[in-house]
Amino acid sequence: MSETGSAVQKAEHSFLPAPRTLEDTGLSFFFILELIAKILYRGGQLKLSELSSRIHLPISVLEPVLAFMRNERLCEISHRSDTEASIIYNLTDLGRLRANDYLARSQYAGPAPVPLDAYVALVRAQSLAGVPITRSMIDKAFSGIVIKKPILDIFGAAMNSGRAIFVHGAAGVGKTFVAEHMANALIGDVFIPHAILVDNEIIQAYDPLVHKQAASDTVVEFKLERVRRDERWVLCKRPIVLTGGELTLNMLDLDFDESSRYYSLPPQMKANNGLLIIDDLGRQLVKARDLMNRWIVPLDRHLDYLTLHNGKKFMVPFDVIVVFSTNLKPSELADEAFLRRLGYKIHLTALDEDDYRAIFKQVCEEFRIPFSEDSLHYLLHQHHYREGRPLLACVPRDILRQVLDVAKYQGKRPELTTELLDWAWNNYYTTETLVESSQQS
Repeated sequence: MSETGSAVQKAEHSFLPAPRTLEDTGLSFFFILELIAKILYRGGQLKLSELSSRIHLPISVLEPVLAFMRNERLCEISHRSDTEASIIYNLTDLGRLRANDYLARSQYAGPAPVPLDAYVALVRAQSLAGVPITRSMIDKAFSGIVIKKPILDIFGAAMNSGRAIFVHGAAGVGKTFVAEHMANALIGDVFIPHAILVDNEIIQAYDPLVHKQAASDTVVEFKLERVRRDERWVLCKRPIVLTGGELTLNMLDLDFDESSRYYSLPPQMKANNGLLIIDDLGRQLVKARDLMNRWIVPLDRHLDYLTLHNGKKFMVPFDVIVVFSTNLKPSELADEAFLRRLGYKIHLTALDEDDYRAIFKQVCEEFRIPFSEDSLHYLLHQHHYREGRPLLACVPRDILRQVLDVAKYQGKRPELTTELLDWAWNNYYTTETLVESSQQS
């Protein structure tokens, strides 16, 4: 069995068989009652199978709650069928009044949440610490990428350290590009809950913009028996969360929506069991030192503390590879106490000519622009070296993209002529030459 399959099977066998009774859910009777009422209020008449699908709980769990609701005249059967799953339920007038009260407390009417302790246990079971990164995994993750082997070796070791990684260097050297490709070395799928219940408050955890679903069968082997797994969890690729200049201190705590009356997880928690990239560190509205101080406890203890709007604090695992990416020097962003907690400080620099040529050729092939050694020599010696511009990893793609753009505009095949290279270069680095030439014409 593969490492990926083994990790998934371990998680499923240890934690994820579908609940068969209400007690198996870890949720209270009346919490499920309220959730059923809100779903019926929003959905109108629903088949029992549809209700089960929306709440992500088996029919066997819902039956005793629905029986109680019928006895209390909160819901009724509007249509009977030969099959139990096809029975149609709807709320009574009294049930709609109660559902209105429930919705006033919280608008959440989605999949049933999992208890906090179940979430904590599964994050720890899926920990990155149990998935060592090897050289072959790094080589595969960066296959086809032009980057020096010693740099890759540092990144591979850094990912195994369990500590934060500080990547710094001039703009354009490829810091974010390299950081994002690190995620390709993270093997194994992980389970993300649709929502988490803490002190009777709902926290939405699964975010389709961040969490990419993996292919999965909802029926698994458990104790030599084929059973459905708990569909309150979504099987996803290990998450990658990228945040940059928009990051504020408030964003690192729970996001409580006053209108919906439930929460969303902060970015570092959405990244649990995966990768969190803080891009352009030092460009945020909040001071970099304040931001870094917020990370001291999570990075040191692999724990974070979140706070509900009622003041209740609770602990969650911080199982994240954090990558800080910045154009600034480490000493300009944090004090020695914080820098000591950073396991690796990796300095990326400009390319040498061979690597620049390799990237230039790759982009030419991608854009279907015929490569010319003479044209590359012209770009290097008449522009880069003459103007003292470093050989940055971003330049070949940016320059050739403009060559492609203007060729499309002119209705011609893209070619590496000196005229087009001059046009693209001047458009990329300056505007004076282009403005002057357009005014003269």
